[in-house]
Amino acid sequence: MSSIATKLPQLLKWIGNKQRFAQEIVEYMPEKIDTYFEPFLGSGAVLGELSNIKFNTLTPSTTYNQAIASDALNELIQIFEFVKKDLDTITDYYDRHITNYNDDKANSYLEIRERFNTTRNPLDFLLLTRTCYSGIIRFRKSDGYMSTPVGPHKPISPEEFRNRALYWHQILQDTIFLNTDYKQAMRMAGEGDLVYCDPPYTHSQTIIYGAQGFKIEELFKEIEECKKRGAKVMLSINGKRKSGKEDIGVIPPEGLFEREALVNCGISMINRLQRVGKTMDEEEVYDKLLLTW
Repeated sequence: MSSIATKLPQLLKWIGNKQRFAQEIVEYMPEKIDTYFEPFLGSGAVLGELSNIKFNTLTPSTTYNQAIASDALNELIQIFEFVKKDLDTITDYYDRHITNYNDDKANSYLEIRERFNTTRNPLDFLLLTRTCYSGIIRFRKSDGYMSTPVGPHKPISPEEFRNRALYWHQILQDTIFLNTDYKQAMRMAGEGDLVYCDPPYTHSQTIIYGAQGFKIEELFKEIEECKKRGAKVMLSINGKRKSGKEDIGVIPPEGLFEREALVNCGISMINRLQRVGKTMDEEEVYDKLLLTW
């Protein structure tokens, strides 16, 4: 892969963010893609890496005609729509609410969280992604209340966020964003297309938004249908933990995938939240990257 002078900056602080190893994932993609689909958008790290390569490289090893990025969480999709189409609104809002945030962090966070839970304003959701604990987006199943506690870190400065948002604005202009279920998005894929799936981990992420109703068996069915239509599919899913000593991988239907690789994802942020104050030795997690071709 051609080297890229500009490293992709992180837009959202997000649990399960693939930013550190997005380039490794992209290296497994085919050279030519008609439409790139990412139906579990999250932080958009892999989409961002692929877009960054296209934007900055004269002869990228992987090319695509357009990208369709989607997620079931409407507020998340709205953030990306603001970045793509209305940069001033989102950066001004961040500036207004983060400039004095650290003067009284605990109360500032609670004010943002309560406002979001009342209005579901996507701009407040952006603030929460940058200020909640480790980017863990957690909603109560009973009423949809966003319940993640405040993070101990300082959010990035308004100036830094503006610079990052501007960069993402530039690279996302050929991306279509959809608020839709992953099944509906995947059913749009056909011959010459690539679908990259990064669903919730089946062993540990039941507290994450949308994960309570997620069934990996249903995703496997959609992947099989994509294959029948001629689309290629890549799946990131839990593989091993305890630094490779414990297999936590799922077993896909025989013949669904042709290849697999392991990607080192570091220490799980879910584990950090659930084991505060304990040592995290030998707690690295490895994703399985499964490919249908």
